[in-house]
Parts: sequence; structure tokens; C-alpha cells
Amino acid sequence: MSRVGKAPVVIPAGVDVSIKDDQINVKGTGGTLALTRNALVNVTNAEGKLSFVPANDSREANAMSGTLRQLVNNMVVGVTKGFEKKLNLVGVGYKAAAQGAKLNLQVGYSHPVNIDMPQGITVATPTPTEILIKGADRQRVGQIAAEIRAVRPPEPYKGKGIRYSDEKIVIKETKKK
Repeated sequence: MSRVGKAPVVIPAGVDVSIKDDQINVKGTGGTLALTRNALVNVTNAEGKLSFVPANDSREANAMSGTLRQLVNNMVVGVTKGFEKKLNLVGVGYKAAAQGAKLNLQVGYSHPVNIDMPQGITVATPTPTEILIKGADRQRVGQIAAEIRAVRPPEPYKGKGIRYSDEKIVIKETKKK
């Protein structure tokens, strides 16, 4: 059995988990998240702990038990603490401004780039060269961060562009005569 799937998910106080035939709903202070259940995994709630057991002995069921366990754990952590991604803008004149549910980027193009944030995701700019994305859904926070980074990915010669705060850019050596 999957090592990740063996570990139960502990449900903290203030979080409500409901398991239906086709869906798992997690509700907490950070919002409500839903996930469709997989038929290969049996989910049980016993004394505030969720356990995930493969429905049969197949390799797919074993793998899916670990996957489903981690997805539900991410949902529980998301509605309690939330997730965040931090991006940095590197380049002369590069700046970002958050206006409500929109992010306005000026990253060297002839026009500003506006990105709309989906519901449940908040964006902040503590400084003009930092972007902070927060939300309860880990997948959506990471996807929005990747879409913002794709506007101007870091280039390999000077390192200019939008990068994750913990990302290391390997600078290439320029061509010599």
C-alpha cells in the first residue's frame, strides 16, 4: 500500500468534512472546497481522522489512495491556513500593482498586462516588485502563479523577468569573440 495513503488525515477543530457518494466537501474558515471521489479508494471518517483504503489490490487503486489522501490533506490545510506563492519582478522599470481582483503588470512591453484573479484567489503587491498570491486551493494558487510568470519568464542572460521568490536562475555566459 502507498506510504502516503497509509497516514490518516487529522481533521482540526473548526473544519467540517462531509463524505458523499461522489464528492468530498471540506468547509472551514478559509472557505469551502470540493473534490470528486474516486471509485478505487474507500474513504472513512473515524473520530476526526480520515483514512484512505484501496478498494482492491490493483496498482492503480494503491497509487490513487495516496493521491486522494494528499489532495484531501491539501484541502484541509487550505481551509485552515491557506496557501501562498510569492513572485519577484527583476528588471529596470518592471512593476506590478494590484487593483481589487486585477493585477496590472508593466514588464517591458509597449502596453500594460492585466490579469483577472478568479474567485477565491487574492493578490497583493507589498512592494512594486513583489506579487503575493493567496488562496485556499493549492492547485489554483500555483496555476495563477504560473500564468503570471509566463507573461515574462526569466531570461537566461541577464535574469530579467518574473520569477518565483525561491527560484534560482542560472545565468548563461555570453558569446565571446
